[in-house]
Amino acid sequence: MKFEDLLIQNMDNLPSSTVKEAALYALNGKGKRIRPKLIYAVARGYGIDPRIVDKLACAIEMVHTYSLIHDDLPAMDDDQLRRGRPTCHIAYDEATAILAGDALLTQAFYLTSSATDSYKINSYCTRALSQYSGAAGMIYGQELDLKAENLDLDLNLIKKIHFNKTGCLLACPLIMGCYAAEKYDDAKTWHEIGLMLGLAFQIQDDILDVTSNEETLGKSNSDLENNKQNICRLMPVEKAAAMMDSLYDNVKKRLDDIQDFDNTFLNAIIDKLKVRKN
Repeated sequence: MKFEDLLIQNMDNLPSSTVKEAALYALNGKGKRIRPKLIYAVARGYGIDPRIVDKLACAIEMVHTYSLIHDDLPAMDDDQLRRGRPTCHIAYDEATAILAGDALLTQAFYLTSSATDSYKINSYCTRALSQYSGAAGMIYGQELDLKAENLDLDLNLIKKIHFNKTGCLLACPLIMGCYAAEKYDDAKTWHEIGLMLGLAFQIQDDILDVTSNEETLGKSNSDLENNKQNICRLMPVEKAAAMMDSLYDNVKKRLDDIQDFDNTFLNAIIDKLKVRKN
């Protein structure tokens, strides 16, 4: 089954409602599905059946989509466009968008709690999703991001925001993949790889914010208007791009540290990420 179909199927247990409709609207946007791709790549790298992580892949995409819905709200970044379409609160209304995000977040934990036949795997993955998406991870990064608007540019602060707001939700699927393969001792390495990958990815977003446009990006280009901590306001684009390339290369090098793991699948994803335009 295609991932897009699987994603929608894992919403079937919810009753028909406007909130469910809005949640499906957000899920159906043309996202890159990077986080699900990461967990499938880890599963393949460890040589386990990728179908084992189907529910986990759906869960991480639901959490990511929820974060986008809430990030776009007027109280946050007040964006009008996401994934090439009106944001959820524009297509519906603000209250419905808030509830749709809440619905996706809670549905994600419903999925992880019964993702596999192993109670231990489900427990570890549920804990990881909570840790990396919550107030010690992504939400903390969002708070830092909001508080840093209009502050003096600071490279260490930029990195801290990017590690938490973006890196945590990229580390999470890597770690859940290693848990699904029952390679619990590898989690620390995957954590480090994920944060490094998140920093590279977000620096790339910072570059695209100043070199691209809304039509290409498929989303509102509000970060500069909101005076966000964009690395390209601190250094030339060329220097930021060199830092990004170095980080992506280091991610690939760190993959070699994981024993009994075929990094072919993850390397292919990283190579595509390095040249993305949105």
